[in-house]
Amino acid sequence: MLVLCTAACVMTDRPSESVEGLRYVALGDSYTIGTSVAEVERWPNQLVDRLDGALVLVANLGVNGYSSDDLIRFELPELASLDPGFVTVQIGVNDVVRRVRESTYLANVELILDALLTRLPADRILAVATPDYTITPMGATFGSPALQTAALVRFNEILREAAGERGIAFIPEIYELSQRAATDASLTAADGLHPSGAHYALWVDAIQPAVEGLVAAP
Repeated sequence: MLVLCTAACVMTDRPSESVEGLRYVALGDSYTIGTSVAEVERWPNQLVDRLDGALVLVANLGVNGYSSDDLIRFELPELASLDPGFVTVQIGVNDVVRRVRESTYLANVELILDALLTRLPADRILAVATPDYTITPMGATFGSPALQTAALVRFNEILREAAGERGIAFIPEIYELSQRAATDASLTAADGLHPSGAHYALWVDAIQPAVEGLVAAP
């Protein structure tokens, strides 16, 4: 059973840090695990490489097709043995695809963030927006692009608001960056749906400054 916590009972102890850097665990779905790209091209891997030892990626728990409910059931329980000092969360695309209710997604996001706050202070957690997959060659196979896009925007806003209420940083630029793939084929992986390694590099351009500020915090 998960032990939940409100923003008022956020952990204040600093997570342990090795001589190599903070132990980093990435939570998410296909975008986090980097479906259709090499391991070194996944954005968590590129982020660690850019930060030159500030983070050590001990686990990427992202799974292709996972929703927020799957993250709760299968990824959160892994944190006890992994002892992370820094965590990123990117989840929501499959909630949109499965037409999960906004209220259900909100409840799941709140549970996820509150569970993380029982282990880490807010400045050791980072929430990342979901990209717009509707502009990719395979994007239209998931239903009306207009309806899917509207849902993505709304779910990103739900995650942003929930993170902000808890003092957790949020990276919104991912959504806008993903739209460049509409006119640049090099930003889409060979499967016609997921980002390429070059696309993930653009994400890291946006994520890196925020993480540098967080890991440097006293």
